[in-house]
Amino acid sequence: MTGTAAAVLLALCPLLLVGGFLLGRRTAHPAGRSDVGSPVEHATFETLHTASLAAPPLRAGLTEDTARKSARRLRSLLGTDALCLTNRSTVLAWDGTGEHHSKQVMERLSGLLSTGRGAAFDCGCDWVDCPLRWAVAAPIVVDQRVLGALIAYAPRDSAVLARAADEVARWVSVQLELAELDRSRTRVIEAEIKALRAQISPHFIFNSLAAIASFVRTDPERARELLLEFADFTRYSFRRHGEFTTLADELHSIDQYLALVRARFGERLAVTLQIAPEVLPVSLPFLCLQPLVENAVKHGLEGAVTRSRITISAQDAGAEAEVVIEDDGVGMEPEVLRRILRGDAGPSAGIGLSNVDERLRQVFGDDCGLVIETGVGAGMKITVRIPKYRAGVHSSPPEHDPA
Repeated sequence: MTGTAAAVLLALCPLLLVGGFLLGRRTAHPAGRSDVGSPVEHATFETLHTASLAAPPLRAGLTEDTARKSARRLRSLLGTDALCLTNRSTVLAWDGTGEHHSKQVMERLSGLLSTGRGAAFDCGCDWVDCPLRWAVAAPIVVDQRVLGALIAYAPRDSAVLARAADEVARWVSVQLELAELDRSRTRVIEAEIKALRAQISPHFIFNSLAAIASFVRTDPERARELLLEFADFTRYSFRRHGEFTTLADELHSIDQYLALVRARFGERLAVTLQIAPEVLPVSLPFLCLQPLVENAVKHGLEGAVTRSRITISAQDAGAEAEVVIEDDGVGMEPEVLRRILRGDAGPSAGIGLSNVDERLRQVFGDDCGLVIETGVGAGMKITVRIPKYRAGVHSSPPEHDPA
């Protein structure tokens, strides 16, 4: 079980206690009989369902917008007359009656924000018809930092409500921790893509430009075509938009890369493409296949005195697209490959293999890591299985260059 999954599971446990609190309220004052299981099952279901509705906004962080969207659900969880969410400096959202109390909220929270300890207090309201006479505040804590507070209001003091508010605040804290994990994951992926871009060999860029220059006088039209291929390839490789792309776009960039390689090596490199049209729209992590092809070119031409052949296929495999990149080059020892995938063999040993393998596993799970067959003198075959659909994985629209 991953850390995120464990955090979600732990986050749901306190909500079952809140379900018990709701059950006590609703069975004491039943609004009607339910046909969905026992009262306990019905209350538990309602609690988990309400929590599932409150979670998505919080996974975007603690802001006025996310607090406003989640406050009504959180108030429903607690069954209170009013609920307030704050950060360290201001009230972010108020849901329910008695909003005039929001003006004094931050004064009441000075101790909680400095110590991280919950507090209960009388509202001291002068309004005769205001039902809010008592409140309990619980801290929202992420990474041992108090980000704000959840305050539940009621007509009278209640030890049960105090405990329930504390548990809901802990659940909110976990959602915000998951939001921070999501942001950290995004930052890690961006750093990994930057690392891949840095691995685009300066020698490849220099050799490509040198090859283009060699055609300037002898074949100007070929030089122009190669220059356009080089411009499109570098534009795609260094784009800033989105962490996912389509298989069609990735293969198009690979074709441009191979055109530049063939301009240098000529007939020494033979490439075969076998692409099923139905898998072209499949989404995958950006710059996921190009490093594998670059690796095949590097090892396929390494020490070769005759022709080297590279085969790239993308086929429909039911719920997945299966991409295979194979070369007939020098291959390598399986133990060396294992060190490369662990990241222990240095960047020159395998261009982006460990980077790509790790990103595939992060996005699609461990079943979708690289499958590599190799041996000394036996070439290398890399198989990638990409689910046709995975929640949250979709390519961004193409970037448009400014005029």
